Amino acid sequence: MQYLAIISNDAVVFGLLVSILAFVFVTSSSNHKGWNRFYQFVPSLLLCYFLPSLFNSFGIIDGEKSGLYPVIRDYLLPTSLVLLTITVDIPSIKKLGGKALIMFLVGSLGVMIGGPLAVWLFTIIDPQAVGGEGPDAVWRGLTAIAGSWIGGGANQAAMKEIFGISDQLFSAMIAIDVITAYVWMAFLLYGASIAPKLDAKLKADASAIETLRKKMEQYHQHGDRIPSLADLTLIAGVGFGVTGLAHFIADNIAPAIELHAPQLAQFSLTSKFFWLILMATLIGLMLSFTKARDLDHAGASKTGTLLLYVLVATLGMKMNIFAIFDHPKLLLLAFTWLAFHILIMLLVAKLIKAPFFFVAVGSQANIGGPASAPIVAAAFSPVLAPVGVLLAVLGYAIGTGGAYVCGLLMQWVSGG
Repeated sequence: MQYLAIISNDAVVFGLLVSILAFVFVTSSSNHKGWNRFYQFVPSLLLCYFLPSLFNSFGIIDGEKSGLYPVIRDYLLPTSLVLLTITVDIPSIKKLGGKALIMFLVGSLGVMIGGPLAVWLFTIIDPQAVGGEGPDAVWRGLTAIAGSWIGGGANQAAMKEIFGISDQLFSAMIAIDVITAYVWMAFLLYGASIAPKLDAKLKADASAIETLRKKMEQYHQHGDRIPSLADLTLIAGVGFGVTGLAHFIADNIAPAIELHAPQLAQFSLTSKFFWLILMATLIGLMLSFTKARDLDHAGASKTGTLLLYVLVATLGMKMNIFAIFDHPKLLLLAFTWLAFHILIMLLVAKLIKAPFFFVAVGSQANIGGPASAPIVAAAFSPVLAPVGVLLAVLGYAIGTGGAYVCGLLMQWVSGG
């Protein structure tokens, strides 16, 4: 249903989103008993995500028509990643081991297997829900979700071309993809707040993660200072300067690859956003071995975290909680698919005793991609944000191939 939002000026919308963040963090740090009790049950980060969705759902703002998300995604997200990665302790992150990569790959496999299983289940329960012919065949549309869930937007677009999905069906699948992914992200943010309890159920050893977190806390305690204007200017210069450099590299590499090696598009190497995120992260990691890391004592990681929270609010602004009723059968199928993905991840996590952090980040790196995986990782600790983005970037490389195989399996089980 079309509606005219009460607030359509993006400057006003941005002010509203930042005000929401201020309200949440001021109240969550309050000593008032009522707020303390409230935040025992509702994680502050989840509220930063959920409150903007209410403004969008009730027609106060229109997240779809707003131009804020592309700007924040292209400017603030890479800057946030730079400021978070320059503070990273690479040797300590290496000690986290290979379970993060294992859980990411299991998450990708869960998407590839879960899709066909969900379609097969619906051919028994409600065959019409997975029917359709030609470009409107439901299994074709579902390949768009597979592309997004393993890789990202570029992989999703590739599936539209490869399987010839109709424009109408493709639009419906994008809506379902967004709703499902955002709902699941909300659950993961809540899960981050009760991670110790979930680790106990998984019988997982999260000591390496806790050691890294404590080490970073000690690093701050022994060197943090009140930032001067020069400090803040330098933080902004490094963050936005590297972001500008990353944009410059992406603007030159992506078109060159598209011109000279178009076959690499299947690995998303012709996507400017892929190169933007990759370059911002890699340059930030290289700077972590220099004196730039000392900027964290003046608040570099806190600034990066703030920018990441602005992204959280902007993502929440795009979610309409009432859209869940627009395509009930297809949405149920998507959540069934997601359930298989989750079940497979939890079974493997239980088997290898992987902490919930690896489950959450491995899943979001698939389902959400580079824009949201660092948010989920940062919900555990800001120093872990790079783990999320590096895994999500890897998803770009395998997204098209994995989604293609998933699509063929869904075609087979649906009899298409």
